[in-house]
Amino acid sequence: MADDRILPMEGIRNFRDYGGYAGAEGARIKRGVLWRSGHHHEATPGDLDKVAKLGLTSVIDLRGDSERALYPCARHPEFGAAVLYEPGETAGLSGAAAHEAAGQGVRTGAEARAAMIRLNQGMPWRSVLVASMKLFFAELAADRGPSLLHCVAGKDRTGLAASLAHHVLGVHPDDALEDYLLTNTATDVAGRMALGAETVRARYGPQMEDDAVYALMSVAPEYIGAAHAAIRERHGDFDAYLRGVLGVNEAQQVAIRAALLE
Repeated sequence: MADDRILPMEGIRNFRDYGGYAGAEGARIKRGVLWRSGHHHEATPGDLDKVAKLGLTSVIDLRGDSERALYPCARHPEFGAAVLYEPGETAGLSGAAAHEAAGQGVRTGAEARAAMIRLNQGMPWRSVLVASMKLFFAELAADRGPSLLHCVAGKDRTGLAASLAHHVLGVHPDDALEDYLLTNTATDVAGRMALGAETVRARYGPQMEDDAVYALMSVAPEYIGAAHAAIRERHGDFDAYLRGVLGVNEAQQVAIRAALLE
């Protein structure tokens, strides 16, 4: 099933459906209504045609202002979806994706993996990202139609938000982790590595090892696991975090399940 979630694109990385999983009370998440991806700055006309056919009503952009300025998303001539975002920075370093910001001072693979764990431990409380995720959950509860969730690579900020949505929908943690890890097979690894090496080495220097580049550009269970563990340590469980930090109360959770489960 994993491969048929991926929508092949030429210039958009990591474009896939994160629905279809078994959810609460024996229901299943609808397909074709929950999409996630990287940015659309390099989208081809063919890519934009594919996106247009999805009938998106909203795009939730988890990037910061500097990322949107550097990598403005290409749009289909008939694009009419609402683009939702919170002004400010969500990645911690102006103009850099979250994983790129984590690369500061990193040389080895072990250092990069430790940096990604630290990144994920703090990500659930970044104020602008929190505000952006509030927009995301409010949009899901509003049930206006298919939505797209994205950041730069569609893996860290997007991965956290998608995992929390899966929790609300009652997805088993094993299935939620499978979806998170699908980033590692949903894109061209060689191309991602080449682009990542050029970007992070230009920012931090040529001494960064290939293993470090891969650790920054990929996802791993311990990355999202660090975010989840930090949430549980500070709030006790996901529901307390959703209520106390994101403002997703029980009524909103009920609405989200009603909208997206079948």
